[in-house]
Amino acid sequence: MDAVSRPAVAELPVSDPVLIFALAMIAFLVAPLLFGRYRLPGIVGIILVGAAIGPNALGVLERDATIVLLGEVGLIYLMFVAGLEIDLDGFFEGVDRSVVFGLLSFLVPQAVGTVAGVAVLGLSIPAALLFASIFASHTLLAYPVVNRLGIATDEAMTATIGGTILTDTLALLVLAIVVASAEGALDAAFWAQLGVGLTLFFVGVWVLVPRIGAWFFRTVNEESYFEFLFVMSTLFVCAYLAELAGVEPIVGAFLAGLVLNRLIPAHGTLMNRIEFVGNALFIPFFLLSVGMLVDARAIAEGPRTLLIAGVLIVSVLATKFAAAWIAGRLYGYSADQVRGMFALSLGQAAAALAIVLIGFQVGIDGFDQEMVNAVVLMILAVSVISPAVMERAGKRIALAGERSDYDPADRAQRLLIPFADDSDNAEGLVDLALAIREPRASDPLRAVTVVEPGEGADARVARAEATLDRTAEYASGAEVPLKSGTRLNYNVASGIVNAAVENRASTVVIGWDGARSREQRVFGEVIDQVLRRTTQQVLVSRVREPLGTARELVVLFPPGIAHNAGFGEAVHTVKTLADRSGTRVRGVVVGDDPRRYERLFEGVEPEIAAGFEGVEDWKALLEVLRDDVSSRDLVVCLSARRGTVGWHPQLQTLPKSISTLVDGDFVVVYPASAERADDRRFLRLR
Repeated sequence: MDAVSRPAVAELPVSDPVLIFALAMIAFLVAPLLFGRYRLPGIVGIILVGAAIGPNALGVLERDATIVLLGEVGLIYLMFVAGLEIDLDGFFEGVDRSVVFGLLSFLVPQAVGTVAGVAVLGLSIPAALLFASIFASHTLLAYPVVNRLGIATDEAMTATIGGTILTDTLALLVLAIVVASAEGALDAAFWAQLGVGLTLFFVGVWVLVPRIGAWFFRTVNEESYFEFLFVMSTLFVCAYLAELAGVEPIVGAFLAGLVLNRLIPAHGTLMNRIEFVGNALFIPFFLLSVGMLVDARAIAEGPRTLLIAGVLIVSVLATKFAAAWIAGRLYGYSADQVRGMFALSLGQAAAALAIVLIGFQVGIDGFDQEMVNAVVLMILAVSVISPAVMERAGKRIALAGERSDYDPADRAQRLLIPFADDSDNAEGLVDLALAIREPRASDPLRAVTVVEPGEGADARVARAEATLDRTAEYASGAEVPLKSGTRLNYNVASGIVNAAVENRASTVVIGWDGARSREQRVFGEVIDQVLRRTTQQVLVSRVREPLGTARELVVLFPPGIAHNAGFGEAVHTVKTLADRSGTRVRGVVVGDDPRRYERLFEGVEPEIAAGFEGVEDWKALLEVLRDDVSSRDLVVCLSARRGTVGWHPQLQTLPKSISTLVDGDFVVVYPASAERADDRRFLRLR
């Protein structure tokens, strides 16, 4: 038998296809997780890893034909997803303002960038036009901040989000014209051919694809992966037709995303598959491919890269702010709204990378290694600046807005109670859930226990089932049905989060013993993860005594919590708890006007006797908890998730302080927030 030849692991660059793929997968996994710890987009991490292991640095991998092919597929896929994720409803809702801001956000950077390209960098006019289009578009890197703060419906934010369609489309058209001109003269025949080709292409795709798509989704009932294959076929056919029309394939991919936008539900199974495949495989290969073009030695050896990066960064900051300022003056937006528009339109990623890469590959004058390096530096800079400015401005926008009165009838209540398999306080959690349950609610309570697989799992499942059986019997005494289940998951928090989604829970009631854990930040590893990965209202409780024995409900209001998206629902929950337990409410407001909170409190049903007082700061609040709260009082603290409106660093340690200073029961209520922070979608570019 012949000996099997084995590749030499130490050979560089790596040539074994299995090892190349393995290294790529490790980069896609580690880089976003590492950069996420420092609140930087995962795209930056993968680009920098590509630069480090590419031919211009360590030389671990070559940018060979396979990497180039996968990178081009990833670029096309990236622009397709960008088209799919654009909010067409938001665009048409305020179409006039979206169009005006979109034009301003494109024309101002395009004009200034063209002049800077010619005057400062010495580029030709076509190259300067392409240079300006790099930052004339924008990618909504700060959109997760907008969504988390609950200000996506703000008029200024809606105009900015809608304007993305125009800025990206116009920037890609500039790319198409410049690239086409590089391959021929800009004469009448060129413009006629380009005009006719683009018209036929746009009209054909815009008219035919939605009709074919609607017919396909109505008539094909086979395995669901056929839907995904249909979408992929449409994507790459449109990309190829764009090439035939004389423009870059990414224009066709972007248009394909726009025309399929309404046919693919934003939160459906098909969209999840599209994003999963793109975020896990295709888009990271594009980013890795771009990173391999970066040459860190060029930055150190000459000033031109830094000069280009400086021009890009200064230009994008100045022109995007100018566009936001002009729009703000036209429509009477506040200074914070202007700063929010600036921050949201400042982000650069998808279109910028596409334009510089294609310009480099086609050989446009001035689009060399140094230009690629400079664009990567610009993306890194705005990736830090854009979310940071949006965070500050967004919180002020949220604080300036008024929350509408909460109506319990607007949303069906569904309560989920996660138990540990050996829980000794299941009855207390059920009592709390029953106390906040709507009087006319028809849905049963839902209970779940998540058990980690492995040695002893059978015994833990048996204990969990016994606990759930006792809990169901206890709940039946109140004539309330309880549906329960046990699930296996290596991550307990993931099991709870998945159960909340599957049961469409509106509120999660979870217990905490007050003990400090090794991985503790607020409560401990499991509860902290649940809070971070859910948007539902969450009640974290330590309930040892019957709720009816409480003398008074002491409710703590941190400063700014009233502007939280779920504040009304949280107040309704607290008042329902007070009503069911027959206790009077004593509101303690930290660093804010207690009369304002009293008015807000009275505006939510049911009617409850309450008195409000204010304390100056957090230190004074801890003194109240230590000296003026009895073991017979039930303490309820309204808190906020990290990064949402109303968050203060003191809220991280407040639960532990309450558990130490208060001998009685307490509940920490986290109002529903606007966005679920899904760890898997690290590459989302909106």
